[in-house]
Amino acid sequence: MRSLIFDSDDLGVTEEFLNRVYTKMSIGNDSENGVSTRIRRNTLGQVNMDLLNLGFSMRYDADPLEKVCLCAVETGAIEENYRDAGVDVFLPGDVGLLTPPDLPYSGMVRSARYRAVLFDPELLERVGGPSREHTKIQFTGHRPVNAAAAKRLARALAHLDQLAADPEVTPDSLVATTASDYLAAIVLDTMPTTARTEPTAVDRCDAHGETARRAIAYIETHIHQDISIADIAAACFVTTRSVQLAFRRHLNTTPTAYMKRLRLYAAHEELRAASPADGHTVTSIAQRWGFAHPGRFAIAYRRAYGQAPSTTLNG
Repeated sequence: MRSLIFDSDDLGVTEEFLNRVYTKMSIGNDSENGVSTRIRRNTLGQVNMDLLNLGFSMRYDADPLEKVCLCAVETGAIEENYRDAGVDVFLPGDVGLLTPPDLPYSGMVRSARYRAVLFDPELLERVGGPSREHTKIQFTGHRPVNAAAAKRLARALAHLDQLAADPEVTPDSLVATTASDYLAAIVLDTMPTTARTEPTAVDRCDAHGETARRAIAYIETHIHQDISIADIAAACFVTTRSVQLAFRRHLNTTPTAYMKRLRLYAAHEELRAASPADGHTVTSIAQRWGFAHPGRFAIAYRRAYGQAPSTTLNG
């Protein structure tokens, strides 16, 4: 589903829609205002970017979402009942985890306009990688780890929302899938989780030159596909931490930066071979290789090749 729009002033219709799109829940109107619900959804890869505008105080009691659900409040307030921390209130400018994926949730939306960003928890393992014990990554809190992290998360969500609304970005494009990975990486970096950030002794032992060589071979043969660090690690039979450490030790870079460099080269070669007369554009070629932001692509391209990508295309 690329996009979805819902608009209703009927509480029963709104409840039926929320049950169908999110999870089984019951809702009620705890204010004297009439019911007014406006919801817009855009899909970006594995992520649903929802903008909800509720013009009344909606009480809710819901089953588990089975999704990571981040919220960013623009107006109004959301009062969420957390089992481990009691009631917490999200006010305008606040961002965080609305509910753990595997727990029922309840609370009150008080005439709020807010963004809800939803994705499968497995995306965190795809980016962060499971531990050697194969335990799933869990959230240990619902607020970002500090104020700076909250700002980074809010900026990332705003940028991804713009990307999801771009009609030129298809849901299954490399841009969309790499954006999904980017979101998971930002969440792991800014939210409190059980994801291990420091390599163990085993990780360090596995971070040898052969791991780096295997990783490079896998990346080079799959560069046109949607691959993650977890995929690379699985192909090398080591953990994601071992792959990351191997790249730092032997290549003085990261797997993500290495993939970006290869994709930049692939875009360069395509620009050299393409012709504007055939309908090719810098933006279309950049997006085909996972570069969502034309301005940033142009900067990276000029830094690598000494000229603008348009010059290469028109040369």
